[in-house]
Parts: sequence; C-alpha cells; structure tokens
Amino acid sequence: MCRKAVIIGAGNVASHIGPAINDAGFCVAQIYSRTLAHANALAEKIGAVATNRIDDIYADADIYVVSLSDDAILPFVKQMAPNDALWVHTSGSVGMEVLSELTSRYGVFYPMQTFSKGVTLDMSAVPLFIEGCNADVEGEIRSIGEQIFAHVYHADSELRRRMHIAAVFSCNFTNYMWVLASELLQKEGLSFDVMRPLLEETMRKAFANSPAAGQTGPAVRGDKNILATHLGLLDGIHKDIYASLSEKIYTHFHPEK
Repeated sequence: MCRKAVIIGAGNVASHIGPAINDAGFCVAQIYSRTLAHANALAEKIGAVATNRIDDIYADADIYVVSLSDDAILPFVKQMAPNDALWVHTSGSVGMEVLSELTSRYGVFYPMQTFSKGVTLDMSAVPLFIEGCNADVEGEIRSIGEQIFAHVYHADSELRRRMHIAAVFSCNFTNYMWVLASELLQKEGLSFDVMRPLLEETMRKAFANSPAAGQTGPAVRGDKNILATHLGLLDGIHKDIYASLSEKIYTHFHPEK
C-alpha cells in the first residue's frame, strides 16, 4: 500500500522534492502553500490536492515534508496540530528541533542544490544531508533518501549551517558575479555565452586541483596598472565590488604584505 505524503510548501525546493517523494514509494496526497495558485500548480503535476488552509492539511499522512523559507517554518509549526507521523524539513540552516512540537519522529532532509521551478534536475546526483531525532528515525529518513539520491550523508545542525554558508559563497555569491558580468557584456552587445569556455575551465581546474590553485587574474598578481585601468572603466556597484574583491584577493594570497 502506498504511503501517504504531504508537502508543505510549493516553492523552488518543493517543486523538485514533491515529485521525487512521489516516486520514492509514497503517494503525495496534498500540497500546502499560503498561495493557493502555487499549491495548485505543483499539485496538478503530481495528482495531489491543493490547499492554502492549515486547518485543511490532512492529519493522517505518513510523512510531512516542510519545504518553506527558513523564517516561515516556526510560525507554521505553531499553527499545526501534532500527530505521530514522520516530519522532516529541507532547510540547511534551521535545527531539526523546530519540528519537535509536532511529533516524536522528526528530522532533516536537506538536498544541497540550487533549485528553480521549471528547470529539470537529476535528483540522484544531488547530495542529501540528513539528521534524525534518534537512530531509528534517522534510519527511516536515510531509507527514504536512498530511493531518490545516490549520496546520502549525516550532517548535524552545526555542520549544515556551515555547509549552507559555503553553498552561499560558492553558488549565490558567484551567480551574482555572473549577473554583474552579464550586465557589462550586454552594454557591449555581447551575450553571456561568450563566458562559457572560461567558466567551464575555471570549474574544471577548481575540482581537478583546488580553487586556490586555480586563482588567476590581475588581483592575485597585484598588477596595479591593469587594476587601475579596469577601475577607470567602471562605475557604481561594478566599480565598488571590483575594487573590494581585488583588495581581498590580493590580501588573501599575499598575507605577508
């Protein structure tokens, strides 16, 4: 008999976790979101019922996957009635104890990946980090995770927080640099595609050796003439970030100076 699941949330992470849970021995019966249109959009994809009312969330599911923004998890928990189901959340920065008011079986189901609606991902390639309130619960969470993800690891709250910070640096901050680069290229009538070979080689070197070994550019060399030329061509946020990062790069690789 198919075990019953409820997905709490209908955002970027939920849009991938919902279908994955549905294919892992569960029947996702319901999607909850504060925005009914969002709940409907995800529910239609997996044949579930949508709701935007906490009072209407099914009370008899086997598992509840809370995939809300970090600051929305606790307010949701405060409004939800407890039950005996397995409850997990997908946050990298929130402790599992936030779910302890709802059940005696709770934990974390944190896939470390950047998710966007409508973008297809190979979920099996995504690393999953889990934690359970006890060994039995963690074993249950691991069993579920291994049906979706090829690599499942234990990570307590402190480790997940630090991993999340590293993910912000390596993904979110880096992508913002790409946003700024794209803006500069657009001014010259160029597509961001011209950066693809450069970025692919940068990624290859970072994983083949290390990010530190792959650091190149005028900042790490301390090439003041090129830096000054570049700064003279920039203004606003582009100039501020270029100057700040160049200084930080040089200091990082030349701490003695």
